Amino acid sequence: MKEAFAVMDNKGHILTLGIESSCDETSVAIVADGRIVLSNIISSQIEIHKAFGGVVPEIASRKHVEAIIGVIDAALKEANVSLSEIDQIGVTFGPGLIGALLVGLSAAKTIAFALNKPLIPVHHIEGHISANFIEYPELKPPFVCLVASGGHSHIVDCRSYGDFRIMGRTRDDAAGEAFDKISRALELGYPGGPVIDRMAKEGNPHAIQFPKVHFNDSLDFSFSGVKTSVLNYLNNTKARGEEIISADVCASFQRAVVDILVENLMKAADKTCYKKICLAGGVAANSALRKAAEEAALKAGIEFYRPSPILCTDNGAMIACAAHYASKERRAGSNLNAFANVSIENIDGLFNKSAN
Repeated sequence: MKEAFAVMDNKGHILTLGIESSCDETSVAIVADGRIVLSNIISSQIEIHKAFGGVVPEIASRKHVEAIIGVIDAALKEANVSLSEIDQIGVTFGPGLIGALLVGLSAAKTIAFALNKPLIPVHHIEGHISANFIEYPELKPPFVCLVASGGHSHIVDCRSYGDFRIMGRTRDDAAGEAFDKISRALELGYPGGPVIDRMAKEGNPHAIQFPKVHFNDSLDFSFSGVKTSVLNYLNNTKARGEEIISADVCASFQRAVVDILVENLMKAADKTCYKKICLAGGVAANSALRKAAEEAALKAGIEFYRPSPILCTDNGAMIACAAHYASKERRAGSNLNAFANVSIENIDGLFNKSAN
């Protein structure tokens, strides 16, 4: 998948090559000065994994190996730059699938060593948050960001570039994971988020009352309850021989998930007293979530930001953007490793700025 971006004279600009391979997208981008996207090449594996109803880690890793060199070449060609013109390399080091992450890390370390350029490790969630900086050149911290995807559901206090505090997170399923599971139960296909979003537009969001979980004195999420409630509804309706209106199920399920996401996001904004909220991650492309968050922000008199759909998915541009700002405090050497699970808090403390 390829998008055409800015064309510019690269002289005097800091060029960052960003590599993202945490799951099933192989993506490489060239970004100037942190926010000007010169190229953003994304090689998706969705069609491959559809047959399995989800990402198969071993297959994902092999496909990254097959794709990475071609994607790097395509990103350089699209940006009209050579490797020698690159100033620094940013790469996702976690969280994600270990085998998939190692492919991107190996490529990034090789390029950094060959060019003798700085290697900047980037947290995957940090990358998603940074997609907003690309979409909105004027945006600066602090703000609160809801990061919702297939693997994460976090509310993050973004205090400054690279300084993050988790205010809430899922205690079980991520929002995107719940979408996938309900789509599978309805036999709508994979990935579940886009298809449920489309189906929901044809249904009644108030047809079925699915539960929304709140925790006292906590902004954490739980989506296993609503998922189980939907599955029980489907099983009981089938047992009674009644018709299942998939569009109503999708709309009602989506409403339950979106409501709690937005409610907690607005509570976080109120708690921090920030006047800016952002969305990020794959679920941030959901039309109902975008609309609900925008309406809530308007009602509260605060600013609302969300990336375009292409920047909601996993992509190299967001990693390059994050690396640009992280480079002031963060370096890694050839011993940089992948982490399946790692907190977004205190990332700079994990790495030595003076590493070679």
